[in-house]
Amino acid sequence: MLHFAVWLRPGGKSGRNRDMEIGNPGAFLGFEGEACGPQARGVVLPVPYEATTTYQKGTGAAPLAILEASQQVEFYDEWLEDEARRFGVRTLPPVVFPGPPEALAEVLRQQVGALLDRERVPLILGGEHSLSLGPILAAADRHPDLVVLHLDAHPDLRDRYEGTAYGHGCVMRRVMEAGVRIHAFGIRAISPEERELYQSQPASLSAVSARRLLALSPVQRVEAVLASLPDGPLWLSFDVDGLDPGLVMSTGTPEPGGVDWFTVSEVLARLDEDGRRVLGGDLVELLPQPGLHASDFATARLAHRMLLTALRSWERHAS
Repeated sequence: MLHFAVWLRPGGKSGRNRDMEIGNPGAFLGFEGEACGPQARGVVLPVPYEATTTYQKGTGAAPLAILEASQQVEFYDEWLEDEARRFGVRTLPPVVFPGPPEALAEVLRQQVGALLDRERVPLILGGEHSLSLGPILAAADRHPDLVVLHLDAHPDLRDRYEGTAYGHGCVMRRVMEAGVRIHAFGIRAISPEERELYQSQPASLSAVSARRLLALSPVQRVEAVLASLPDGPLWLSFDVDGLDPGLVMSTGTPEPGGVDWFTVSEVLARLDEDGRRVLGGDLVELLPQPGLHASDFATARLAHRMLLTALRSWERHAS
């Protein structure tokens, strides 16, 4: 059964109230009035789902933490020189789902598909990475040439992991089997099974490892990610453990040596400059921890940049 919980916006004109109660995070970026009304082009969908995490648990609290931290994010994005506020961003009630990940995938496939049909630009805030399957399939239903740009420390290409074929370690395997191409960057913890899959499925899978990126200059890192990115409309599926732990420490499966802030930001800026079509995205695997609010804030900043990239893409391709 699907449950919806309602999170109300905090009071105050600025939407930057630090005295918000836990469980009442407010709208993304603190938007009020017309900026988050029914006609808003951008849609943030919180999905506090956690069912298959295997190391440190707590990603179910991430959407609330990201929304809270977003109250302190500047509206103006200096990398894209624009504001999501210009398009409007509506924050939907969170999807609270008690069932298995394969059932959640169908729920989100329908819900995100309905948003895409209304020409809305969705950003899903997780939660664990298994929830990405449904939104990606919704985009692929409408764009058979879809490409997933996948930031992660792990390929998530196992056939089964910890007794399930639909958990966080298997999500990209199911995406690939649905005929969707995947281009990953930041990979640095990989099983022999997954390594063999990259070698045997070059038409479906490509990746730029963290080891390769770390050997390059900052500008070369961006070029390396983009050089082998296939053509086609994009869905952004970003797991925060793909980032360097010095940037986002709070994640359930941290791995040293990840992607830096310049690289991930410049990749998004280059997608914008190159006119790539970006349909939406998901941002997952933050594990909020008391006293480590910097990780929450960095994730909220990245969420804004991802959404703004997709909104600008919509504007370009709609005209």
